[in-house]
Amino acid sequence: MTANWRVYDDAGAVARAVADHMLAAAREAIARRGRFKLVLAGGTTPAMAYRLLSGAEAEWDKWFVYFGDERCLPADHPGRNSVMAHENWLAHVAIPSANVFPMPAELGNEAAVAQYLPLVEAARPFDLVLLGMGEDGHTASLFPGRPLDEDALVVAVNDAPKPPPCRVSLGLAALNDAREVLIIVTGSGKRDAVRRWRAGEDLPVAQVNGSRGAAVYMDAAALPEDFED
Repeated sequence: MTANWRVYDDAGAVARAVADHMLAAAREAIARRGRFKLVLAGGTTPAMAYRLLSGAEAEWDKWFVYFGDERCLPADHPGRNSVMAHENWLAHVAIPSANVFPMPAELGNEAAVAQYLPLVEAARPFDLVLLGMGEDGHTASLFPGRPLDEDALVVAVNDAPKPPPCRVSLGLAALNDAREVLIIVTGSGKRDAVRRWRAGEDLPVAQVNGSRGAAVYMDAAALPEDFED
């Protein structure tokens, strides 16, 4: 399935577009189904988008927040995606705490998978999945060069090539069971992975398309020289 590539001037413009997309997707989901089920990404540009959301108006009580991956660190560790999302956004809006579902990665990845799996099973399909992409083409905590189970909803990762090696990630089955997938790609370090992705290399990020194909929001710095849309 072909990705829909959208190029913006810089990471700030990408963050604004992501925040606007999230709000629009929420309005549509709430109007159609009465709730908005969202999967969050970690990373610097998503954090910028979350800060923009902290000042927005929305029907926050109808938002349900899940996470694409998490590091096996203490629950209050600043390196966790849940802490980043809380500090930049969730602490500043009226989303009920009962509607936020952090991965309990502090328990270890196997225990976290066992606890998160029924939550994911009950939530799918998601309305919007946000993802980033690493310089190696990984997304969430699904890394290249490692076997990926297309039927897995939640996976335990023990050998991540960047610290910490112990992580929890949504699997391809959960990430693809989404009405929309939005992939955020910023920075010049991503150019080679973008080129490889567009050339058809079997990177983890290329395997996430949702039900409609992925929308890729990219800044000019990540644009390969031979990019043609």
